[in-house]
Amino acid sequence: MTEDVHLGHHESGHPAGLPGSGQSTAKRRRRLWFVLAAAALLVAVLVGPRMVNLNPYRMRIARLIATSLGRPVELASVEMRLLPWPAFELSNLSVAEDPAYGAEPVLHANTVTASIRFLPLFRGRLEIGTISVDDASLNLVHSGPGKWNLDPLFRTAAAKAGSEENSDEARRAARLPYLEATNSRINIKDGAEKLPFSLINTDLELWQESPGEWHIRLRGQPARTDVSLYQEDTGELRLEANVGRAPALREMPVHLDLEWSQAQLGQLARLVTGSDPGWRGDLTGEVHVDGTANAAQVSTRLRATGVHRAEFAPAEPMDFDANCGFVYHYSRRELENLVCDSPLGDGHVRVTGGMPRDDAAPELSLELDRVPLAAGLDVLRTLRSDVPENLEAGGTVSGKIAFSPDAANAPAQPTERKSAQLRERKSAQLPQGPQSPLSGSLTVEDFALRGAGLNRPIQIAKMVLEPSQGDDSTVALAGKVNLPAGGTAPLAAEFRLARQGYEVTLRGQANFARARELFHAAGVAGPSGLDALAGEPLILDLRAAGAWLPAEAVETETAAVDDGAAAPEGDGTDGGALADSLSGTVTVHDVNWKADFLAHGVDIAQATLHLGNGEFRWDPVEFAYGPVKGTASLIVPLSCTDPAGCPPQFEMHFGSLDASTLETAILGVREKGTLLSDLIEKLHPESAPPWPHLEGSVSADSLALGPVTLRQPEADLQLKDSGAEITHFAAGLLGGKLEGSGEFDRAASEEDKPAYAFDCRLTGANAQAVGKLLGEAWQGGTLRAQGEVRLAGYTDLDLASSATGKLHVEWRHGAASLANAADPAVAAPALKHFDLWTADAAIGDGAVTLGQSAVKAGGRSETIKGEVTFGDPPTAQFAIGNATRVHPGAPAAGAQSAAGNDASGGGAAAPDAKQ
Repeated sequence: MTEDVHLGHHESGHPAGLPGSGQSTAKRRRRLWFVLAAAALLVAVLVGPRMVNLNPYRMRIARLIATSLGRPVELASVEMRLLPWPAFELSNLSVAEDPAYGAEPVLHANTVTASIRFLPLFRGRLEIGTISVDDASLNLVHSGPGKWNLDPLFRTAAAKAGSEENSDEARRAARLPYLEATNSRINIKDGAEKLPFSLINTDLELWQESPGEWHIRLRGQPARTDVSLYQEDTGELRLEANVGRAPALREMPVHLDLEWSQAQLGQLARLVTGSDPGWRGDLTGEVHVDGTANAAQVSTRLRATGVHRAEFAPAEPMDFDANCGFVYHYSRRELENLVCDSPLGDGHVRVTGGMPRDDAAPELSLELDRVPLAAGLDVLRTLRSDVPENLEAGGTVSGKIAFSPDAANAPAQPTERKSAQLRERKSAQLPQGPQSPLSGSLTVEDFALRGAGLNRPIQIAKMVLEPSQGDDSTVALAGKVNLPAGGTAPLAAEFRLARQGYEVTLRGQANFARARELFHAAGVAGPSGLDALAGEPLILDLRAAGAWLPAEAVETETAAVDDGAAAPEGDGTDGGALADSLSGTVTVHDVNWKADFLAHGVDIAQATLHLGNGEFRWDPVEFAYGPVKGTASLIVPLSCTDPAGCPPQFEMHFGSLDASTLETAILGVREKGTLLSDLIEKLHPESAPPWPHLEGSVSADSLALGPVTLRQPEADLQLKDSGAEITHFAAGLLGGKLEGSGEFDRAASEEDKPAYAFDCRLTGANAQAVGKLLGEAWQGGTLRAQGEVRLAGYTDLDLASSATGKLHVEWRHGAASLANAADPAVAAPALKHFDLWTADAAIGDGAVTLGQSAVKAGGRSETIKGEVTFGDPPTAQFAIGNATRVHPGAPAAGAQSAAGNDASGGGAAAPDAKQ
């Protein structure tokens, strides 16, 4: 008994037979079964889906999703998941595109989770509740006006929503699931062409809040695939929209809120246009839409802060906050009831109007209320990189301008008979042109332009801009004003401001100080040459024109010009220029031009500067340099890819010149402390400014060189830093023709002198003229000579004493009596009639000394010695050497080459002087 009780107590915890023992055992058993059931369920949840092969149901699941989306669906494999919610895990899901929009899948994702709606399972139906994708690619396709590939999707959903209301059987049909995508990409296509624009890092949610009522939520970063971007600076796009049910997408009621924030202006411009125009600042845009696509009430807000050029940060960057509202009709492409307001500085801007259908012009009006001109300059500086940083504008503009294309075609409606008759008389006298579609006016008050090289500001107390239409039907705002510029009459300035660009014309007189300021402000002072001019007021007839947004230009450089300053880049402008093109003329009278590399100034009686065609052209220029007078022209190219290959070109012509007069003009009086000393000092390397790089030609009617005169001399020159190269010169001399080339080198040190080198040829010289020059009586055929000479110095004495070189002379079929011979009686028989006289001479020690020299007559040859001393006139002395007889049949020395030359049809050719 005791043992039984003990065992009973041990097993049950209560004495055997007591009432609580059976209940405890049952409770423990129920707990055990619960634990076992939970473990079995856990094993089923964790292991069961992996043990079940759902691939046989893959096509059924694909059809189920296709029915929900209304598009064919393909997938690679299917797995089951029970926790945390029953779902299918799909791999390589592709949703086919509507063939009307292309062949590429509208959606592709490597991994997709399709959650199952729980309640329909109890009714025996399998429905997809949520489709979640990650790192997917979605194509948004536009295929013509009003046609988007999402339109059929919404139409399908709308049709299902309608059928659910009218049919119990349709109510059991699959509904479109909740769609969500994370870290995905939305590509934008225009038909079959995939555009470079896309949204990346996109989170998208699309669901039905009620049958036929859609909600869309999107967040992403705009991107472009064909240019490199700082992706973090393109901003973030957020969209929240509700879309109602309708048969077509354009008829669906929409409430949309769109915000584009944290966008950097430079990267935004690069995203939209493909290039960075150099704008900087932060931009935020908002768009709110209510209604349908066919009648949408749209309101927008665009805010920008810190807008400036990338090259500099202004003291007050431009900010603006513009608000616009309008009604848009998508089917008609029509915009109406447009109202835009924005404060600008201390003023206000208001735009109203509408834009009718595609084939009609808009009707707009612009109201400005004391808008500061500085804000307009800031806008221009932001759009363009070539506006000078230190340019400042003052003043305000107010008024209203309306644009109405119908106003241009509307006939005038006279209100009084008298005014009608007056108009008829005027119309009979004046040609009738097209009416401008613009009306109204703008008034500019207290205008002032400062900086950019202007010592004194350009000031205009009041100017009215009114509509104007040119001969080319260009509509613009035009105004006229007179500007005092130091002349006897003010400058007449006309302004035309059009949508494409601007045009400014200046006509009248201006003194040099004011003209230089205007040219400096336009960035064209250096190549124009006006900086080195002084004198009477000049006459301007100029036109500057350009676009507000010029095309990108290739940077170029231009060769240095008269004052050593580099010409600007582009067509007449440099980095601080406002003018895209500058054309017209500048005429000067009685002025003086002073260049650093000349001994003294050049007096210009009259000159005209022509601007345009990518060059500055001074033509003609009537000048006097001391006693030397002439005419000239100079062309300075303004656009050149290789500055060394296109230096300025010049032409210079003189009348009759005398060498001594020319020397006086160039060198001045030969006394210390006068112009000669100044010139020598300028030619020293330590103080000499570089010569400009120029190419051109110099010509004259005649040039007297002491006892000889050059007829019609002309030379082609290339000026360089260290001197000049005469590529070719030609002139008439002694009845023949002188040709050759030469060089000039500036002094290399203070002890050196300028040096010259010439290679020349003289052909067809008249024997009588040559003899007369040497004080001899010569007759017969022509002479030819070839030689080279090098000399240095500043005066004729320096040049004569330093001259060195060699000379070869040939004279055929001549006759000479040597009056300066040591024994004229001996020389007379030898030179009475000869076939050939050849001579090789050396130049040096102020004279030309004959070396090998022989006269041949028949079979007889005589040696002639002599010397010609430089002077005015030169002096010559000759002597006859021993006579030798040439062996019969054998040509005399030197005659063989002459005979060979005759055989070739030419005269006796001189050997190469350089050999």
